[in-house]
Amino acid sequence: MDRIRIRGGRPLSGEITVGGAKNAALPLMVAGLLTDDRLILSNVPRLADIQTMSQLLEQHGIAVDFVTNDGRTLSLGGAITNTEAPYDIVRKMRASVLVLGPLLARVGEARVSLPGGCAIGTRPVDLHLKGLEQMGARFNLANGYIDGKVDGRLRGAAIVFPFVSVGATENLLMAASVADGRTVLANAAREPEIGDLAACLVAMGARIEGIGSDTLTIDGIAKLHGAEHAIIPDRIETGSYACAAAISGGSVFLRGARLDHLGATVRILREAGVDIVEELNGLTIRRLNGLHGADVMTEPYPGFPTDMQAQFMALMSVAEGASMVTETIFENRFMHVPELNRMGARINVHGASAIVRGVPGLSGAPVMATDLRASLSLILAGLAAKGETIVNRVYHLDRGYEAVEQKLAACGVDIERISG
Repeated sequence: MDRIRIRGGRPLSGEITVGGAKNAALPLMVAGLLTDDRLILSNVPRLADIQTMSQLLEQHGIAVDFVTNDGRTLSLGGAITNTEAPYDIVRKMRASVLVLGPLLARVGEARVSLPGGCAIGTRPVDLHLKGLEQMGARFNLANGYIDGKVDGRLRGAAIVFPFVSVGATENLLMAASVADGRTVLANAAREPEIGDLAACLVAMGARIEGIGSDTLTIDGIAKLHGAEHAIIPDRIETGSYACAAAISGGSVFLRGARLDHLGATVRILREAGVDIVEELNGLTIRRLNGLHGADVMTEPYPGFPTDMQAQFMALMSVAEGASMVTETIFENRFMHVPELNRMGARINVHGASAIVRGVPGLSGAPVMATDLRASLSLILAGLAAKGETIVNRVYHLDRGYEAVEQKLAACGVDIERISG
C-alpha cells in the first residue's frame, strides 16, 4: 500500500495548475445517461473516482472513451442496456447514487446499491428518494439495494428540500430535465458544481431557470441531445493548495483557480493572515506576517465548505492564538484530529466543535489517513513539521487529488510517494 513521505520546513515557491473539479465531473459524467448522443467533457481530472464512474457507466451500456492523449477529454454515449448499479462499484464512491434519477427518467426502472465512499458519516439518500417519489417513482429497499420503478414517465413536481443537499439537487435536476411537465426545486444547493451541471444540461437542450439561486425551475423535455462542455476548476483543490502555501510560509500561483467560486473560504483565509490576489489566469497565494486563529463553521455554499474543514484545521494548528472549528454537515468528520495531535497539534473535540490552540511548530510522525480530505490535512501538517512525516493509506488521496506529490515537489517540497 502506497505511502507519502514528507520532510518539512521548505516553503512552497512556484506554480500549480488547478485541475477540473471532481465534484463537478462525476455528475457531468452521469448526465451522459440522459442522451443517446455523444457528450464530450473537457478538463476532466485524472482521479480514481473518475475511473470508478467510468466503470459504472460502461456497465450501464455507455461507451466511455478518453479522446485526447493527455486523458483530459472524455467522450460518453450509447443506449442504456442495464439498469443495475452493483455493490462492487457503488461501494467505492457515494456519487454512484446519482445514476438513480437519470435511469428512472430514461427507462423507468433502476436497481442501485446503497452507496459507500469515505467513512465520514451516514449521509442518507432519503432526500433523493422522497423527491423522486413526488415525481411518480416507487421504491423498495431490500438486501442493500434501492429498487425503483416508474409507470410511464416521471412527472414534474414542486419539491422543497428540508435541508440543502448537493447530491439530491443533482439527482433531481437531471431527472427533471427529461420528465413530463415542470419541476421546481426549492432550497436547492447553490454550489458552483450545481451551476456547472445545469450549464451542461442547458447545452444539451434542457430548459432550466434560476441557475445559481436556491430555486431551480425545470421544464422537462422528451429528449436531450449531445453537447461539449468544459468542467470548472476544482475550488477544493484551490483552497487546499492555498493552505499549503500559507502553512509552509511560501508563495504559489494557482493557475486556473477562480476567486468567484471560493465563497467564504476567501474571507476566512484572509482573516487568518493569508494573502489572496486575483490575477489574469489564476490566484497568487502567500502568507502575510503570520497566521492568526480564526473561527469557522461549515455550511452549504457560499458558506465555508465541509471539504475544506480538515485542511483549515491543519493550518490553524500552527496559527497564533486559538480557533474554533464547528462541523455542521457531517457528524463524523474529525477523525484527522488524533493524527494531527500525534504531530504535536493541540486540538480538543467537544461534540460538533474542535478547539485548536496554535503551537509554535509540529514534529514529523507516522500518521494514517482516514478519508480524502483528512489525507491532505496530514500532508499540510507534514509541510510545516520538523523532521519526516509518513502518511499511510493514501489511496483515499488518489480519489480526489491528482499528482499531489508531483505538484508539491515542483514547488520545492521534499516529498515522494513510496510504493508497496
